[in-house]
Amino acid sequence: MAFESLSEKLQGVFKKLRGKGVLTETDIDEAMREVKLALLEADVGFKIVKQFIESVKEKAKGKDVMESLTPAQQVLKIVKDELVGLMGGVNSRLTYSPKGFTVIMLVGLQGSGKTTTCGKLANYLKKIGKKPMLAACDVYRPAAIDQLEIVGKSVDAPVFVMRESEDPVEIAEKAVKEADYKGFDVLIIDTAGRLQIDEALMGELVRLKKAVRPHEILLVMDAMMGQDAVNAAAGFNGALGVDGVIMTKLDGDTRGGAALSAKTVTQRPIKFIGSGEKFDALEAFHPERMASRILGMGDVMSLIEKAQENFDDAEAEKLERKIKKNEFTLEDFLEQIGQIRKMGGIGKLIGMLPGIGGSMKNINVEAGEKEFKQMEAIICSMTKEERRNPSILNSGRRKRVAAGSGQTVQKINILIKRYEEARKMMKSFMGGSKHNRSKIMKNFGGFNGI
Repeated sequence: MAFESLSEKLQGVFKKLRGKGVLTETDIDEAMREVKLALLEADVGFKIVKQFIESVKEKAKGKDVMESLTPAQQVLKIVKDELVGLMGGVNSRLTYSPKGFTVIMLVGLQGSGKTTTCGKLANYLKKIGKKPMLAACDVYRPAAIDQLEIVGKSVDAPVFVMRESEDPVEIAEKAVKEADYKGFDVLIIDTAGRLQIDEALMGELVRLKKAVRPHEILLVMDAMMGQDAVNAAAGFNGALGVDGVIMTKLDGDTRGGAALSAKTVTQRPIKFIGSGEKFDALEAFHPERMASRILGMGDVMSLIEKAQENFDDAEAEKLERKIKKNEFTLEDFLEQIGQIRKMGGIGKLIGMLPGIGGSMKNINVEAGEKEFKQMEAIICSMTKEERRNPSILNSGRRKRVAAGSGQTVQKINILIKRYEEARKMMKSFMGGSKHNRSKIMKNFGGFNGI
């Protein structure tokens, strides 16, 4: 989980401050010392940490804060605002060509995840109504072209390939013409990387930039490389003038120092973050939302957006009709579990809930995911009649389902109990106004109480 260690430590600092009530300058100094250590341990650059702490101290020791009724909350707000500023201030969007055809070039070190990110970006663009094409311009890495073709097939995006050419500039120029001619509105160029920055790599990328004049040059950074990735980013920006950063593998980096340092070092915003292996695991980066997650304030807006992506109005109305007629079955219950898993599973959702954030260690996320799978196995082992009418599940039927699913009868009893609780809870939703019902159904996938 990204920022897990940092989040836990920062939340601990503010828990202590809230317990003090009135704050002295010594209290703030001690708290900032802990914040400083937490940031350094998270692999944030020393100069960045020093500047961050000095800025917070200056604002936190002001008269308005020290004499306020809630000084700890005031200091927390200052730290949050500084974190937001550190990560870019506002969310930065992609720039599209006013003429309708946009070229995006992805650059980065070898192993940073450029090729997979091409697919994720194409998938993201398709969701917002764009028609992307990919261009295979990495002619050096073995099987790079084959990999991009597999990626393109996975997200249903065509890939421009010229296997007979070893000149990435020639390939890119022809890809631009081909994509524009065939009516695609975005071309994503996959470029070659190196294990380290060298003149040959930069020279090739500069030639590519001059040839195709991309509207966006996005630097793909591996968050797990920490400050090494940040230093490499400075080199790419100096040579090319990148427009933004895509931070990959953020879900595998518990520290998060690269994400907190990237904007200051490169002077370019993080535009997207990759938080998983699947092609839908790319999301627009919102500094304020991320700061809230780090400080345990939750990220309800992202949670709602995820729910809206995976649960449309038609499904909400269909489910509402079933509940009104008392026809909510185990099949529907299984579908709701699937909706939660589509949203990223319980692990991702928990991090967006206020008051949890860094306290993930206290929650057995793996056990929650395991329980989801057990529920699926049990329901899939039932007959169609049993799923639609669980009241017929007598002891003999339950033993048969237990044997078929590899679970115990006790697990089946627990599942039926949870299903009944979900059914009653959903029925109680129907007592509210139509607006409130549709809002609950749409924003929370019908059921989020597993």
